[in-house]
Amino acid sequence: MPAAALKPKPLPTQSTAKRPVLLDLPYEPVAKRPLPAGRPREWYVTHNRRLKAMRLAIALLDSGVYLPDQARNERIRSAALTIGVHPPSDTTCHMVRALMRYSR
Repeated sequence: MPAAALKPKPLPTQSTAKRPVLLDLPYEPVAKRPLPAGRPREWYVTHNRRLKAMRLAIALLDSGVYLPDQARNERIRSAALTIGVHPPSDTTCHMVRALMRYSR
C-alpha cells in the first residue's frame, strides 16, 4: 500500500474549502520578551507598529482578503476588533496593505 494512502486527509483551508472558513481566533498569546533597552523612542513605536501590521495582515489573509485593494481601512479595523487589538491608525493600515502587496 502506498505511503500516501496511510496519511489522514488534511482539514480544508480557505483555498480548498467549498465555502469560506471562519477565522480562528488566537489560541494563546505569544510569550512576550522585553525589548532591548537604549534605543530611541521612534524605534519602539515603529517596531510595535510593524508587529501590529503583521498580525492584522495575517488575520486578513486568514479571513479571505488576499489583495491590498480589498483591504480598506474599515475592513482592517474590523479585523482588529475580531482579533482583539486596538483599532489601527491610518499609517498602520497603509503598512498592512504594503505587507499584503509585497508578500507575493
